[in-house]
Amino acid sequence: MARLCPLFSGSSGNSYYIGSRSAGLLLDAGRSARQLDNMLRVCGIDPLAVQGILLTHEHTDHVNGVRVFAKKYHLPIIASQGTLQALEGALADAETHVAETGMQLADMTVTPFHTSHDCAESLGFRIKTEDDRCFTLSTDLGCLSEEVMENLLGADFAVIESNHDVEMLRNGGYPYHLKRRILSDRGHLSNAACAAFLPKLARSGTKRILLAHLSRENNTRAIALETALASLVEAGYVPNVDFLLDAARPENTDGKTMIF
Repeated sequence: MARLCPLFSGSSGNSYYIGSRSAGLLLDAGRSARQLDNMLRVCGIDPLAVQGILLTHEHTDHVNGVRVFAKKYHLPIIASQGTLQALEGALADAETHVAETGMQLADMTVTPFHTSHDCAESLGFRIKTEDDRCFTLSTDLGCLSEEVMENLLGADFAVIESNHDVEMLRNGGYPYHLKRRILSDRGHLSNAACAAFLPKLARSGTKRILLAHLSRENNTRAIALETALASLVEAGYVPNVDFLLDAARPENTDGKTMIF
């Protein structure tokens, strides 16, 4: 059975492991190589099990440890052409590949799709595991485009951004230009926008949902979960029967692993 380990999530760093205990992929590497190494072990994963690193985009909280970790374990780095060009100097000595539909990695099939974010060329990933389970990672979203929704719908397990509470952001201490960036169609997805989509996701057959990339300054796990839960319940879905809902923590210090 496939497992997901959300190692880190949020503006301080993002990284997920998907696969089995013996073979899998790292999705983003936004902490130092040492921190990634340690957190994998906390989750019961030997870092040698990692067979490749998929990057969503070039922002520091997604790539901070990628060069060192990839070099240490001799791993390929896979990303969009735009992301690889943006990181060209930083990855000069690394093995890099442009993400393509149908890639076979760690006994899984990877399909990249485009997302809307203020970077060179951001991606989400839809992954089919060896036992025919479907997983989608989609964070750093300014909006839910048709392409993003198509790749989320029908996934057995969906990781989706629920970055901020709009009122907390508007009334908070961020400068105006940063608030405008986050609220734009190339910024980050709000709790409300995420929650509004979840009934459609549940209707498509998705049973497991993980809210991700929560802002420390403009959100809380309680608010994000409450907003998402209210939307699903109002649509007639029963928690722990029709769906399982959780929110990723900044650091997975308890080594939580999700089987699907």
